[in-house]
Amino acid sequence: MPSAAGGPVAVVAAAAPALGISPEMYPTEDDLAYEEEILREPFKLKGWWRYLVARAAAPFAKRAVIYERALKALPGSYKLWHAYLRERLDHARPHPISHHAYASLNNTFERALATMHKMPRVWVLYLTSLLDQRLLTRARRAFDRALRALPVTQHDRIWPLYLRLASLPACPVETSLRVFRRYLQYDPSHAEDFIDFLISANRWQEAADRLASVLNDDGFRSVKGKTRHQLWLELCEILTKHADEVAGLKVDAILRGGIRKFTDEVGKLWTSLADYYVRRTLYEKARDVFEEGVASVMTVQEFSVVFEAYTQFEQSMLAAKLEAAEEEGAGSDGEDEAGRKNGMDKLSKKFVAGCWLNDEDDTDSRLARFERLLDRRPELLSSVLLRQNPHNVEEWHRRVKLFEKDPTRQVATYVEAVKTVDPMKAAGKPHTLWVAFAKMYEKHNRLDSAEEIFKKATQVNYKAVDHLASIWCEWAEMELRHNNFDKAIELMRQATAEPSVEVKRRAAAEGDEPVQMKVHKSLKLWSFYVDLEESLGTLESTRAVYERILDLRIATPQIVLNYAYLLEENKYFEDAFKVYERGVKIFKYPHVKDIWVTYLTKFVRRYQRSKLERARELFDEAVKQAPPQEKKALYLQYAKLEEDYGLAKRAMNVYDEAVRAVPNSEKMSMYEIYIARAAELFGVPRTRQIYEQAIESGLPDRDVMTMCMKFAELERNLGEIDRARAIYVHASNYADPNSHPEFWKKWNEFEIQHGNEDTFREMLRIKRTVAASRSQTHFILPEYLMQRDQRLNLDEAVDTLKRAGVPEDEMAALERQLAPGPSAAPPPAAAPANRMMNFVSAGVQAQAESSRQPQAAAAANNEDIELPDESDEEDDVQIAEKSVPAAVFGELGKRAAENREEESSGAQENEQLGALERIKRRRQ
Repeated sequence: MPSAAGGPVAVVAAAAPALGISPEMYPTEDDLAYEEEILREPFKLKGWWRYLVARAAAPFAKRAVIYERALKALPGSYKLWHAYLRERLDHARPHPISHHAYASLNNTFERALATMHKMPRVWVLYLTSLLDQRLLTRARRAFDRALRALPVTQHDRIWPLYLRLASLPACPVETSLRVFRRYLQYDPSHAEDFIDFLISANRWQEAADRLASVLNDDGFRSVKGKTRHQLWLELCEILTKHADEVAGLKVDAILRGGIRKFTDEVGKLWTSLADYYVRRTLYEKARDVFEEGVASVMTVQEFSVVFEAYTQFEQSMLAAKLEAAEEEGAGSDGEDEAGRKNGMDKLSKKFVAGCWLNDEDDTDSRLARFERLLDRRPELLSSVLLRQNPHNVEEWHRRVKLFEKDPTRQVATYVEAVKTVDPMKAAGKPHTLWVAFAKMYEKHNRLDSAEEIFKKATQVNYKAVDHLASIWCEWAEMELRHNNFDKAIELMRQATAEPSVEVKRRAAAEGDEPVQMKVHKSLKLWSFYVDLEESLGTLESTRAVYERILDLRIATPQIVLNYAYLLEENKYFEDAFKVYERGVKIFKYPHVKDIWVTYLTKFVRRYQRSKLERARELFDEAVKQAPPQEKKALYLQYAKLEEDYGLAKRAMNVYDEAVRAVPNSEKMSMYEIYIARAAELFGVPRTRQIYEQAIESGLPDRDVMTMCMKFAELERNLGEIDRARAIYVHASNYADPNSHPEFWKKWNEFEIQHGNEDTFREMLRIKRTVAASRSQTHFILPEYLMQRDQRLNLDEAVDTLKRAGVPEDEMAALERQLAPGPSAAPPPAAAPANRMMNFVSAGVQAQAESSRQPQAAAAANNEDIELPDESDEEDDVQIAEKSVPAAVFGELGKRAAENREEESSGAQENEQLGALERIKRRRQ
């Protein structure tokens, strides 16, 4: 240790010329403190680190000297080594890789690893630097040393860099393969990376082997998110496109296994298998694979893929043959005489050896095969659809149409169809296959075969009874077409025969009852049977069939009508009426409606008035059973019976009962008929009672208004003007002037023609009253305030006026007017009990009474409003109710009062004062 007198700076300065150190490297006076500290404690990291931090801005060479001195004293310091290596990396990075800085860097890394070989970060820095320098051999050896030096738990930091080295283009393939194989021993889950590398390196054999091993491993999970299906497709692509380079794998078995396992890409796998054989020049084997593919795919999309590849294969084979023939033809043009002689020898050998069998030109056969393939496409597509659903009846029919020119194929298709289709699972009507099969034999005049087909068809257990019934009907129709009438009827008897008790017991014991046990109740069979009997049988046999239908309770209203019509044609009227009776007992509404109408019509036409009581009973029973919406026609028919053959009074009773029984929507039309018939039978005065009944019967308001207008018109025609006016007054309650202007126009014309000034005013008053009562904007606020004034104090009234928007000056005047004083007048007498609220009198009646009883009239009309002479334009009249304070109306009240004074012309002096005038005078 040198003395303190000399100092470390002097020592270093003295030794620098001998060591060849640049003067810039000399310690300065600023370094003295740090140098003394590290001299005192050279084995403490703290002093060295402070020295390095203090000289952070110094040149790298000077800092490198400090690092070297520090590491010489502390060779095991990870912190120093890591910082030193990072600075060396930053110093060397701007230079090209051939610069001597990289050699110094690598040397430094090697010295560091002598003590830092357990530190993975140091290894990562070193290996990354070697990769950047593209020192492949040195890097590979360094990777091996790192893997040997570090524990297995830290290998995951090294292997990504190692795989990066193996993936470099400059790295030899064998080296990369060995690296990947070693990596798979460490982590087998990354087999896909190795496979991708093998594919990129064109190592197809090993790539196929690795893919096969991965697919055979049920526990393998793709780190790239690939499905097993995708891996299968990759393997298939390798096997098919590089068939010559892959050996040792059973390609056919692998691809067929994928076809069985992955059903969503069957078409692609079949084409891959065929492509494999094509690349191996096994063309016939490829053709067999294509045939197997189109015969086994299940969807139209997959069929399209395989068939398109198949057609391309055949087309390419044909094109290759044609090109070869053209090349041979071009080469033969340049042959010499010796060549032609050799050609003659070959031709003679061909004819002698075996004629055309030795001909190598198969262009025609390939062309025929290609055309045949295109012609087979509809048939192959039909097979695909039937493989999807072999019980599709319509598809079987379409398949038969494909062989219209080949009856043998049609028969074979029908046989296959009836054997394949299960009636319980069939999509469509399976019996149509049997019918079409039999008709095909019938078309070729082979009735015995057609009958045999029908016979077998009747023994099939169909899902629905109607299917079996259709078979029997088609069989009988075929017999009819060939004039075998007796046999057709016999077939119907056989079909409708009820099974014996023993057969029923046996079927019940088996559990599932076949349709053969139910077909004897088929309405379709019986309808066909009864048509045959009517056309070919006797009346007795036909009646027996109809009776059997009724006994089985399978008849329809039309069958009942047909049976009755048959009996009527043969003059069995009473029997026909008995059939009608049975029909109305069997059916309910609405099905029985036609039976009742026909029954009643024919009964009345047959017996007229001879059996009137029985007809009345029938009508009573019919209207009793009928719902309200069906009663109108029956009542009209009933009334017609009474009018023609009975009593007019009873007819009126029928009409009266009808208007009560029909629904509300039909009451108006029923009343109109009732009134018209009453007027014709008993005269117009008889209709008054009907009109009154109609008005009070609860009709809708519009119908009541219409009925009142007709009633009033009737009274006017009879000269009863007062009765007509009373009817108009009553009808006004149902007529809104805004929505029913036609009513008020009619009344207006009536008053102009038959009324006077008073009645016209009364009509206008009623119109205003109705309009006010139906309007939603009534002037009732002042009246409301006056009624509340009797119960509330003055403050509440003032608040209410403020909310109503009355100005404050008018409100003050009104407050003084409404405030009760000591000389307040007693409350007016109560209004009459029959006075309606919001009802405004026209003043006519009050004026008449005022001449006789002035005091009583004045008390009674204390609140009536005086009205001026009115014109037809009643829309401009302002309606007010009770007395309204003038303060509320303001100037409107003054102008209204002045107008009334001018229009009155002195007549107002003799009439009672109105509310507005009283308010005006009171304010004055």
